[in-house]
Amino acid sequence: MDQQKQNQENSFDVDMEAILDVMGCKTRRDIMDLLREEPRFVSEISQELQIGQKAIIEHLRAMEDVGILTSSTKKVVRGRPRKYYDMPNDVNVHITITEHSFNVSISEDMLNLQNDIKQLPSGDEWSKLLDIEKRIDQGYTEAIEELKSQIRLYDNLKERAEYILERTYNQY
Repeated sequence: MDQQKQNQENSFDVDMEAILDVMGCKTRRDIMDLLREEPRFVSEISQELQIGQKAIIEHLRAMEDVGILTSSTKKVVRGRPRKYYDMPNDVNVHITITEHSFNVSISEDMLNLQNDIKQLPSGDEWSKLLDIEKRIDQGYTEAIEELKSQIRLYDNLKERAEYILERTYNQY
């Protein structure tokens, strides 16, 4: 029995009960489905699922506490900064039930989420990109040219940032 318990708790100090609780809730699985598509903030999730923001916040907090989600705050042009939630890594939960044992394990990748937080663009850049995507999805093919223009802009910004970094390294 001690071996079973050790397997359940794993060597990563993860609360398997909390993982099972998160995975057992349909609303939380629905939230994860949304976040697999793109990072979102509370009101977006609330609108999409037609669930109150307070309830969404509680679900997000539970999932963030067990390490399934990460969050980052981004400034927006108008209003308060927004807290975006994301699922940056795959979550693999393995449940084995046999006549004499019950074992729950998760992949180590999930436990390293805090080290791999994705950096989101600022709120206005992200909103513009999402708007372009929406228009493309609605069949407005002229938005493809706008997307190409955005990609060129981001490429140029990246090249300039790399140049500045290289120049800085050479000075020191």
